[in-house]
Amino acid sequence: MRFHVPDMSCGHCTDAIDKTLKAIDPDARVDTDLASKTLTVVSNKDAVALQAALREAGYPATSV
Repeated sequence: MRFHVPDMSCGHCTDAIDKTLKAIDPDARVDTDLASKTLTVVSNKDAVALQAALREAGYPATSV
């Protein structure tokens, strides 16, 4: 799954996003691209659950 996260602007953001997603799926693989403000996630959770977790953490995301 790919998401656009417009509020992702620094390394702290990418760390927070990684921790947020791994909190709901410890086996998730999260690859961030800060330049394009996108992330690619391989997870057993669905996109809706991932987006809800990101929104709660302050990083609203849209599917790409």
